[in-house]
Amino acid sequence: MNPTRTIIHLDLDAFFCAVEEKRDPTLRGKAFAVGGDPAHRGVVASCSYAARQFGVRSAMPMFQAVRVCPGLITVTPHRSAYKRDSDQVMEILHTLTDQVEQLSIDEAFIDISLIDEPPTKVAKNLQERIQKELSLPCSLGIASNKLVAKIATDVGKVSAPGGGYPRSMTRVPPGQEAAFLAPLPADMLWGVGPKTKQRLHQLDMRTIGDIANFPIIELSQALGKHGYDLSKRAKGIDHRPILTKRVAKSISNERTFSQDKGNKAEILHELSTLSDKVARRLRKKSLRGRTVQIKVRWANFDTLTRQITLTKGVNDYETISTQAEALFEEVWKSGRAIRLVGVGVSNLDRGAHQLNLWGPKVKKDVQLQKVLGELRQKYGKDVISEGIQD
Repeated sequence: MNPTRTIIHLDLDAFFCAVEEKRDPTLRGKAFAVGGDPAHRGVVASCSYAARQFGVRSAMPMFQAVRVCPGLITVTPHRSAYKRDSDQVMEILHTLTDQVEQLSIDEAFIDISLIDEPPTKVAKNLQERIQKELSLPCSLGIASNKLVAKIATDVGKVSAPGGGYPRSMTRVPPGQEAAFLAPLPADMLWGVGPKTKQRLHQLDMRTIGDIANFPIIELSQALGKHGYDLSKRAKGIDHRPILTKRVAKSISNERTFSQDKGNKAEILHELSTLSDKVARRLRKKSLRGRTVQIKVRWANFDTLTRQITLTKGVNDYETISTQAEALFEEVWKSGRAIRLVGVGVSNLDRGAHQLNLWGPKVKKDVQLQKVLGELRQKYGKDVISEGIQD
């Protein structure tokens, strides 16, 4: 760990809701949720802090949110407005330093090690500037590395008084990383999901400090390399640099049906459409991937994924669609309705287009995939098929 580094983690508080309040000031202080129509299988993308007091949460089905919060106002997302405001926040960050790592539309790391001012002053000025210029509240975590800075933000938001935007700022001084993390629940540590949390509880580890104090050799024996990594993180050790350019880890598309579907042909058609969208996005970004994955959510909300890893990276519709269909055949159960399906490709690498069609001559034509995609979109996926030579 390099104590000379100073990292700020920025998280825009209930970002979608804050933008919507700018668009419609009458929403301020009210219980509302941004997301899809409750009558059409919509889910909560974000919710106001007033709505959270009733138990409304992100990713909750909107019909359930309306049920737990009578009188909940539902707001249709305005994605162009979110992107515009997010871009403006990132522009402000870049006026401080070029060491900016955007994690998502509402979250980023910045390295302010070279700024000759007290870190808390830099952070406070940044928080006030974003509020004054963009009317957007944010919470900040300050530490010597990304791991601890992110957790500092989470702790600050949880500790803030309820009823409104947290607007928190939490600093962990260099050398105090392990002490800061020690009393926190184990699942606040990056890499501790439900299964790992259960395994840690079996080993009598419930706090991050318990993980840090557990013999690293024994933890590695119990959890493999993951155990070794957890031990390091629990001590507040994180050498990851700021990544100023992020490469996508996966490309995926999914579809939630307005009504549960039990017709296999209709679902396969949707998988075909999703495969085509994924292939188009891969080619647009000049990416290929070796792992094809499907996601299926049954009507009772049980969700499963299946994947297959190929020997070579692909970005063509035919391969992705064929593999997605084969994976679906493995899990399909006649008579059981499906709520959502998705197709994704991961294990990505950047390079020339993978034209994995029917022969070497086809592979030489870089424009062919684009033309085929346009034809399929206009006339259907079966408009082009493999020919047979005598």
